[in-house]
Amino acid sequence: MKKYISEFVGTFALTFFACGVAVVVGCGTSAGILATSLAFGLVIVAMAYSIGNVSGCHINPAVTIAMRIDNRMTTKDAVLYIVSQILGAFCGSLVLALCLGSFEALGANGYGTILPNGTEVTLLIALLVEVILTFFFITVIMAVTSKKEHSSIAGIVIGLTLTLVHLIGISFTGTSVNPARSLAPAILQAGDALTQVWVFIVGPILGGILAALFYKFVLKEKK
Repeated sequence: MKKYISEFVGTFALTFFACGVAVVVGCGTSAGILATSLAFGLVIVAMAYSIGNVSGCHINPAVTIAMRIDNRMTTKDAVLYIVSQILGAFCGSLVLALCLGSFEALGANGYGTILPNGTEVTLLIALLVEVILTFFFITVIMAVTSKKEHSSIAGIVIGLTLTLVHLIGISFTGTSVNPARSLAPAILQAGDALTQVWVFIVGPILGGILAALFYKFVLKEKK
């Protein structure tokens, strides 16, 4: 039970603090993008060194699915992790909405924006970006957590990687790479966010599966 509670608290923190920064600061400027990217990365670092020794600090269904594929956890644990993560994200988004006094903007993901070069972010582009970003993010997680000697730096490496994918991904989709982080705000915001949320569930899960397979058959050292 401690593992599931830890995943709930960790995902709550991610949606409340990181999505909160995205809403309060805004992502319309370079400074806003940088602040939001750092917020997501710093939350991961903080949670990794606080709940990591209890649950592994997945706080992301795509990570949990990848860990299950690599047989690092049971199916039962994987299911209960995901349930805990979704509940934590929902509660984090709900509390954020209460603090903001509105459900209109909670950091939900979306596509259809116009990039600085004039390119419109279509559904296909959004899906492709989410698959690619999640693939690299979870590949790093799988690799850096595979050896005990990396445990002291794993949280920092993972946090910096999440910061990196946000730096490029925010302009495209707001950066999901995490189905729970996307689902909760979308449900509360409704409208286009809810209509488009499937992209930010399918994309990260597919990217996570590809990362797990890449790690398992290419990077993993044979014993």
